[in-house]
Amino acid sequence: MSNRPPQFAEHPHHHANDHGRPQAYRAGPARAPAHPRRQSDYTIAHAGKQVRIGPVVFWIVVGTVTVLGAWSAATATYFTFRDDVLTKLIARQAEMQYAYEDRISELRAKVDRSTSRQMLDQEQFDQKLAEVARRQSMLENRAAMLSAMPDNLTTGSIGKPARETATGSPKPSPINDTVTPGAPPDRQARLGTRLLNAVLPNLGKGQGVDTVINRLQASLDQVESKQLATLSAAEETMNSKVSRMRGAISEIGLNVAQLEAATPRAPMGGPYVPVKLGADAGPFERQLFRTYNTRAQLEKLNRTMTLVPYRKPVVGEVELTSGFGVRSDPFLGRPAMHTGLDFRAATGDPIRATANGRVTSAAYSGGYGRMVEIDHGNGLATRYGHMSEIQVKVGDVIKLGQVIGLAGSTGRSTGSHLHYETRIDGEAVDPQKFLRAGTRLGAS
Repeated sequence: MSNRPPQFAEHPHHHANDHGRPQAYRAGPARAPAHPRRQSDYTIAHAGKQVRIGPVVFWIVVGTVTVLGAWSAATATYFTFRDDVLTKLIARQAEMQYAYEDRISELRAKVDRSTSRQMLDQEQFDQKLAEVARRQSMLENRAAMLSAMPDNLTTGSIGKPARETATGSPKPSPINDTVTPGAPPDRQARLGTRLLNAVLPNLGKGQGVDTVINRLQASLDQVESKQLATLSAAEETMNSKVSRMRGAISEIGLNVAQLEAATPRAPMGGPYVPVKLGADAGPFERQLFRTYNTRAQLEKLNRTMTLVPYRKPVVGEVELTSGFGVRSDPFLGRPAMHTGLDFRAATGDPIRATANGRVTSAAYSGGYGRMVEIDHGNGLATRYGHMSEIQVKVGDVIKLGQVIGLAGSTGRSTGSHLHYETRIDGEAVDPQKFLRAGTRLGAS
């Protein structure tokens, strides 16, 4: 291919080897070319032949050759570096896959941790709620134990006025006074547990679950403290009564052990099952055990005290017309020993036994007039004289407070009244000692 000037194209036979040689210049007329050539055409000469092509075709050919060359180079490069490229692509894909897997694993781990945390929170909540329910059940059982120990034991006193019936007629008060049963000592505790029952279904409403659980625990602690305080008060009261009873018996001059041994036992029985405290027994259980022991002592002393005549034989206010000891005889005016107490009483007023016992005499007896004597055991006996009527007979078993006759003025008497005696081993002793002991026992 050539793009020569026209002067060179006129000598087609000019050869490169002819340079340097003298050439003969042949003059002659110039001939016009058969086909006029454009300045922009390209000429390709080969083997004495010339081919003329236009610029468009030329650049098409050049472009085609360039594209083919580039394609060939790219193809060769691809085949040369194909393995490296594939390896890098595979590594890139693997890296992306591993990154996605790591991300998925991380998300799964977060979900698992969240689920585990929720399960742990739920488990802890269930445990706390179960603990609240367990404590509530325990407190309910304790409340039942406390309610099974009402403090209505006989204390005995002498100075109760007569009570009125619904019809307005006077009704004699019993000889022995008892503590009127009030509200159960565990009332507040049972109210507290009922409040817990009302609160439990509303867990989590308007406040955090932990807050509600903590409030419930605080309420249970308060109820438990009240129960312990109630039990402590009951134990203290029982111990005080036991001490007063023992002191009263000793003051009278009686032997507590002998009285307890001679006290008849109530009908009861069953296999012996000793009470044992477990190793896990708490303060409440230990205190309850002590309270039961104290209560058993108190009940035994109460049964014993039913045989001690420390109550008054008449109802209403005590009014003595004559005391125990030396006095001026109402008939002779001389000093004489008065072996009992004279209580003012109208004819027909009921006379009551001051302790349990058995009738050993029920008849007219000299200066006593109509007289009843009751044996209370352990050498203790009481006599009731000047009765207008006797309502028992010898051998009758008498209960405390039972009416045994009516007041009068039989025998050696100046007017209607009751002559009352207490005797120990047959000897008259001052009944005031017994009545004073009854007064202290009845005091709270």
